[in-house]
Amino acid sequence: MSSAAENGDAAPGKQNEEKTYKKTASSAIKGAIQLGIGYTVGNLTSKPDRDVLMQDFYVVESVFLPSEGSNLTPAHHYPDFRFKTYAPLAFRYFRELFGIKPDDYLYSICSEPLIELSNPGASGSLFFVTSDDEFIIKTVQHKEAEFLQKLLPGYYMNLNQNPRTLLPKFYGLYCMQSGGINIRIVVMNNVLPRSMRMHFTYDLKGSTYKRRASRKEREKSNPTFKDLDFLQDMHEGLYFDTETYNALMKTLQRDCRVLESFKIMDYSLLLGIHILDHSLKEKEEEISQNVPDAKRFGMQKVLYSTAMESIQGPGKSGDGIITENPDTMGGIPAKSHKGEKLLLFMGIIDILQSYRLMKKLEHSWKALVYDGDTVSVHRPSFYADRFLKFMNSRVFKKIQALKASPSKKRCNSIAALKATSQEIVSSISQEWKDEKRDLLTEGQSFSSLDEEALGSRHRPDLVPSTPSLFEAASLATTISSSSLYVNEHYPHDRTTLYSSSKGLPSSSTFTLEEGTIYLASETNALEMQDDSASVLDVYL
Repeated sequence: MSSAAENGDAAPGKQNEEKTYKKTASSAIKGAIQLGIGYTVGNLTSKPDRDVLMQDFYVVESVFLPSEGSNLTPAHHYPDFRFKTYAPLAFRYFRELFGIKPDDYLYSICSEPLIELSNPGASGSLFFVTSDDEFIIKTVQHKEAEFLQKLLPGYYMNLNQNPRTLLPKFYGLYCMQSGGINIRIVVMNNVLPRSMRMHFTYDLKGSTYKRRASRKEREKSNPTFKDLDFLQDMHEGLYFDTETYNALMKTLQRDCRVLESFKIMDYSLLLGIHILDHSLKEKEEEISQNVPDAKRFGMQKVLYSTAMESIQGPGKSGDGIITENPDTMGGIPAKSHKGEKLLLFMGIIDILQSYRLMKKLEHSWKALVYDGDTVSVHRPSFYADRFLKFMNSRVFKKIQALKASPSKKRCNSIAALKATSQEIVSSISQEWKDEKRDLLTEGQSFSSLDEEALGSRHRPDLVPSTPSLFEAASLATTISSSSLYVNEHYPHDRTTLYSSSKGLPSSSTFTLEEGTIYLASETNALEMQDDSASVLDVYL
């Protein structure tokens, strides 16, 4: 776990306890970061722009910053340290690709003190966020920094092909050396803006082995939950409209294929959920407490940095949800299974874990003790497929189109009523046919009874016969665009059949009027005179 600490916690209650990383105080690390980046980025502006070459990915620049200062560096009150910059020209290209100007980059990182965030993971990394909420600065291990260096050429190619991605956006890789200790840091995009309260934060991998937040984590003011917690809290998933759902799943599939090609596994989807249905007063109080600076209410200035921008295809950067309502902070609109309106903020994190020998051994050991398919550590191809399947089937779902209800205001109401009325006509007419056939089989018409009664006087040895079904009944059904008409004639001796108590109607008309299906049953002239026409209203 690493970037899950981007939930905006400033570690309340522990502000007086300064953290240390590799026996170095966090205040000294923050100061060295600002001094080192301020010098290297300023020095880089003097170099002319040119195309990025392959050797640029492996260049390392170093500068020594003594506490008393020098001709090139300012004096400071921290211990002497050396500051290294990896692939400066390549990262300058990445920043330009995302619309980050050198002045803005320096202002965000160096103008005000960095804000330290709490770390809910087990990596022990330190997390800092810039005061304008634009960038996350994270300490990384030596192997992670080394892997990122090797990843840069492929990362460069992927960003050129598609800058819209949920993968981390890396803006710089640095190393601070002091007293024989190396502290490596990476500058990334901020996935979860602090100015928007996250009511729920999840770190999802698609695995179930030990994927539940610990008791210590749950006691935090803004805990980061895991897969089993999500399945318990959001068991029905999160719902999107069709266009947003397709764009999100397409982006996830593309990103997972890229990670698989780099043999990367054990990554997570950091998901922040903001509930819009909560009271405005609560939101205003939360914003005033967490982000007192008014300038932080605005949108992030970095291109493709928000969740909504990351999943949109080319040419959709001006989507209404971003331009018309800046209060959404680029969140993706969704709904919960309870119908609550949500804003989702997300990004794939922890991609600096390759399937090396140690990871293979870890998976082999866990597979012997537990179900090998449920543990998080797995070969990249299986991990990507399991990750996508979990996101597609358990986390993100598409809102199914509801059947159109009849309404005067809806254009398709008549078509829906016609389709439904056809089903009603066919079912009712079939019932009538069956009942009449039963009558033909079990009973006889009045005229045939008279004839056979007369015949029986002269031929008592004859038994009255039952007429054939094919000769007895025929059905003609006519359906027009405005009404449905069913006419049933029984030509046998031109008589009408009757049930035991009520006469069956000889003609029925189904009419669509103002969103209602009217079923009018008219009696035949031969039927009882006091039977009036019956009307059956069927409301959809």
